Amino acid sequence: MNLKANDTESFPLPAPPALSKLPSPSLFLDFDGTLVELAGHPDDIRPDRRLPDLLSQLADRFEGRVAVVSGRTVEDLDRHLGRVPVAVAGSHGGELRAAGSDAVELRAESIGPDAETAARCLVDAHPGLVLERKRLGFALHYRAVPELEDLVVNFAQELMQRHRLTTQSGKMVIEFMPEGFDKGQAVAWFLARAPFKGSVPVFLGDDVTDEHGFEVAGAQGGLGILVGEKRPTQATARLSSVAQVQSWLWDAVT
Repeated sequence: MNLKANDTESFPLPAPPALSKLPSPSLFLDFDGTLVELAGHPDDIRPDRRLPDLLSQLADRFEGRVAVVSGRTVEDLDRHLGRVPVAVAGSHGGELRAAGSDAVELRAESIGPDAETAARCLVDAHPGLVLERKRLGFALHYRAVPELEDLVVNFAQELMQRHRLTTQSGKMVIEFMPEGFDKGQAVAWFLARAPFKGSVPVFLGDDVTDEHGFEVAGAQGGLGILVGEKRPTQATARLSSVAQVQSWLWDAVT
């Protein structure tokens, strides 16, 4: 994946147009850092109590063309949101569930136990590191100990050489996953099916792991919206915070 040569200091990204001005939009929404504020530990997030209602109203407004696309598992998203009537892609697109369905389609097999055992040993040896288990893989968080970034990066490179897996780096986190899927592929999967087929995709995300989503949305004639601080990106618009995202989304249903 190649990022655009986009100097966001010289050419700041504009705010996105109102959703009401886009023809037949579909919404693909990252979760952490986009719909909810980041936290030091994945379990410490505090979603706005109105968020499930907002997602439900968006689904009504756009005839079901709403999906949450997250690195979290589908099960974990349900724990924080409840069973909202929207499509869900968990594990960076490794798990896919259509709105209203109980069936979760798995796009790959889980990483073998040896890789996670090695990560557990690293965490046990370095207090402050957090191992987050996921359905298909795991993540190492070092937000509490940023001085260990080089250690975690080197460990990730060594683990990739010993095991057949891939990694994605995010904000103070490295995700370890089976090969063969990403958020962009999840967006493409939904766009090939009703009710998303034929719509204009709008992907909102804050992290490097969302770039695949921006890429696919742009290739399909849609819009990528970066959330948070300016950085090189394939997004073409920006909202500065989770609060701005929520305000922009509420404007579409009020």
